Amino acid sequence: MIGGVQNIGRVPELQRRILFTFGMLAVYRLGAHIVTPGIHPEVIRNFFEQMGGTMFGLFNLFSGGALQQLSIFALGIMPYISASIIFQLLAVVVPSVEQLQKEGESGRRKITQWTRYATVVIALFQSLLLAVALENGQFGESAVASPGWGFRLMTMMTLTTGTAFIMWLGEQITERGIGNGISLVIFAGIIVGIPSRLANLWELVRTDQFPLLGAIVLLAVVVFVTGVVVFFERGQRRIPIQHARRVVGRRVMQGGMSYFPLRVNTAGVIPPIFASSILMFPLTVTQFVDSPGIKSFFEDYLSFGGTLYNVIYVALIVFFAFFYTAIVINPTDVADNIKRSGAYIPGIRPGKRTAEYIDKILGRLTLIGAVYVAAVCVMPVLLSQRGGVPFYFGGTALLIVVGVALDTVGQIEAHLVSRQYEGFVKGTRIRGRLGR
Repeated sequence: MIGGVQNIGRVPELQRRILFTFGMLAVYRLGAHIVTPGIHPEVIRNFFEQMGGTMFGLFNLFSGGALQQLSIFALGIMPYISASIIFQLLAVVVPSVEQLQKEGESGRRKITQWTRYATVVIALFQSLLLAVALENGQFGESAVASPGWGFRLMTMMTLTTGTAFIMWLGEQITERGIGNGISLVIFAGIIVGIPSRLANLWELVRTDQFPLLGAIVLLAVVVFVTGVVVFFERGQRRIPIQHARRVVGRRVMQGGMSYFPLRVNTAGVIPPIFASSILMFPLTVTQFVDSPGIKSFFEDYLSFGGTLYNVIYVALIVFFAFFYTAIVINPTDVADNIKRSGAYIPGIRPGKRTAEYIDKILGRLTLIGAVYVAAVCVMPVLLSQRGGVPFYFGGTALLIVVGVALDTVGQIEAHLVSRQYEGFVKGTRIRGRLGR
């Protein structure tokens, strides 16, 4: 790995891309500390100290703490993620969007343009709701200096412009930097909180509020769980594809063997995000409801981290894992593409039998991936509430950090290998043989 890092300096283009990426992320983190005009940030901070287990806590995670101090980047990149998911779902139910998605680069550019417009609309709507909530005292009685439509319009323009700027930063990183820009923005927002958590743990150990042996065991668990997540995120089932010999004009194209990879965790972090949003919504609404009966019902039966909460959370993750995987991969389309290319899976008839075979393997992999994601997402609750761990570790944040890190390192390695330099990882990748 040290040799791979040294080789980065020998590729000027790669060096420029990495420096550009760091520069854009630095701009993002700088903007996350610029407070929105017209509010008292200390009131918002006090509110979020008591709202970590609500939807606001989830949004604050993806905004890198910007929502907690209501900075100009308070909405973060969530409006863009919501718009992207909406168009992915529309591609399934609206034939025109599905056809546009299959038109190649021109179709993707059109969908990207629509996604940007939808992002602005969603950001305007969310910023208006946030401004009204601030005025109504739902974040604190004295959160707003001068309530009124002037404050609302200013907040809408400020937060929407901030989201549009983050979206532009992400696109610039993707085009001129290294890695996926939008993912790196979320990645940067999550990892900035790691030093403060480690500092808090050290302070607890120093003041004898947390045992030293417990801290060592906790760090060992962190390393082990991170390794498990890396293994599953890289794990895949490779389906062999045999290509027959073809005659193209006067040339004879030799046949050969290739592979169709199926990831263990095809849905990524989408299932826990959807599941958290659904479960956090009623818990968040109860914060603004004056009815004692409604509050007591949710506190007794659906409290954050409770047994019923965790059971429903796991069930929703499994459901959305199968749902989103069915959207991303259509076994019938895959089988048709294999058949049209003149290839086949050894021992499996082309057409319907191939689709059934792929669907069977995909179902097994999705179940394994869903159980793995559910275990990682439930782990923070168990560690903090049952194990006494002083901070949250795992969940959606860990999946995002590991996934983005692997993708970025893979792109850096591709740049090095394409220029005949040794990359970070020697040998072949870890590929799970699950689902056979």
